[in-house]
Amino acid sequence: MKKSDTGMLRLIAVFKLLKATLLIVVGVGVLKYLHKDLSCALEHWIAVLGLNPGNRLLDRILEKAANLTPHKITLVGVGSFIYAGLFLAEGTGLWLAKRWGEWLTIMITSSLVPVEIYECYHHSTAIKIVVLLLNIAIVFYLIHRIRKHDT
Repeated sequence: MKKSDTGMLRLIAVFKLLKATLLIVVGVGVLKYLHKDLSCALEHWIAVLGLNPGNRLLDRILEKAANLTPHKITLVGVGSFIYAGLFLAEGTGLWLAKRWGEWLTIMITSSLVPVEIYECYHHSTAIKIVVLLLNIAIVFYLIHRIRKHDT
């Protein structure tokens, strides 16, 4: 394996590990407020970060947070940890340049692309579009890499 190939795998691994870290932070943060007033905590962070409290998007987020039941909060937290585990497995396999890591990444990433397309179509943001394009590029790169290696 060439050093540039390993470098690209490690770059993808870092991307996957960063996503895992973000999901772990979300999971811990959400579960921390399981039996507390989540909207009050969000209002506090909006003020601390100096965001405009009259912003329509922030108002919608606060409204949704106020309507979250403990069961829904638990589901969001647990779901975050499950996805983080998948991303950790992908990132670890790619960092170690293991073929199973490449296959796992292809399967998981390509299975999530339709969900990302749906999200971009209904709730488009620049970040969502960039992540979608990165994930598509990752899948195509890994498929090309595996096909090249197997021939």
